[in-house]
Amino acid sequence: MPESQILALACALIARPSVTPDDAGCLELIGARLASLGFALERIDVGGVSNLWARRGSTAPVVCLAGHTDVVPTGPLANWTSDPFRPEIRDGFLFGRGAADMKSSLAAFVTAIERFLAAHPDHPGSIALLLTSDEEGDSIHGTVEVCRALQARGETIDFCIVGEPTSVDRLGDMIKNGRRGSLSGRLTVKGVQGHVAYPHLAKNPLHLVAPALAELVAIEWDQGDDYFPPTTWQISNLHAGTGANNVIPGSAEILFNFRFAASNAPEALKARVHAVLDRHGLDYDLAWTLGGKPYLTARGALVRAMSAAIRETLDVETALSTSGGTSDGRFIAEVCPQVVEFGPVNASIHKINECIEVADIEPLSRCYQLTLEKLLLEAADDRQS
Repeated sequence: MPESQILALACALIARPSVTPDDAGCLELIGARLASLGFALERIDVGGVSNLWARRGSTAPVVCLAGHTDVVPTGPLANWTSDPFRPEIRDGFLFGRGAADMKSSLAAFVTAIERFLAAHPDHPGSIALLLTSDEEGDSIHGTVEVCRALQARGETIDFCIVGEPTSVDRLGDMIKNGRRGSLSGRLTVKGVQGHVAYPHLAKNPLHLVAPALAELVAIEWDQGDDYFPPTTWQISNLHAGTGANNVIPGSAEILFNFRFAASNAPEALKARVHAVLDRHGLDYDLAWTLGGKPYLTARGALVRAMSAAIRETLDVETALSTSGGTSDGRFIAEVCPQVVEFGPVNASIHKINECIEVADIEPLSRCYQLTLEKLLLEAADDRQS
């Protein structure tokens, strides 16, 4: 398939202003191409979110390509060199919102499948796509809903590749074989409001909570392991007061977040925080939100296939990493034992003038295609031999 066809599909997707959770017709465009290849299409739209489950084949193994059509808001349009939803090529780069995160990956998915099926129309196993318009937003009606539907009917996935932009300096230098969990807390510490000139008539919640916060900052939650860095605890917001400089606040609100390894458990982290707060005698309320569980795919068939495809296509030895934020891989891991993420260089994602090097788009598609071949064809040959 000529590179121009892959580039044309990437541009067509970027031209659709699919700011989360609006799909803006991306799934219809992709679905039409998949239907022509014999995929059965199933829309699982929930709460204003567009989701697509597409599958070709009815036997194992099931290799799934997963991603999202939604993009983050553009920010001030005046700061963009060109219209973010009018794709433009300059100096060898394709510019537009979603160019790197992750409409080029979606175009690479589709074209990889088209080439694979043209060469192997009677392939063993099944190919699936799981696409959503709710990854960049709340992520409550997107991939998680599709996974629930699959679980409810006992449908499983054997291998999944998520097209997130994982590369750092050059295409293929890093894939994610897991992600840390995310646990957030909203801590409200209660005091007594009063005049700063009469502190004996008030209780300053900031003064009361400061020693506890210092203790929490100093805790070594774990030491990490071979795959995960140590768990971190970070304060993201601290708010108190009326805005006047002569009023002791009556309460203080602290927002914080854990990024934790698979070796740690949310309930254990919660218990340790409560123990510190209780030991300092604080009057407080604490509400918890588990944003995502950690997941890990050890070195197995999928990691080997993806790493080999990158090596053979790009002559790059890829590194495994669990760094970065959360992704929809955390939901897919509930129904699939092996999940990896691989996609373009991520230096410009979520930024003004987001872009991808045009020369990377076709090799990205080749990597996906070769991974399909290794998982569906070479594995089948191994089973028969």
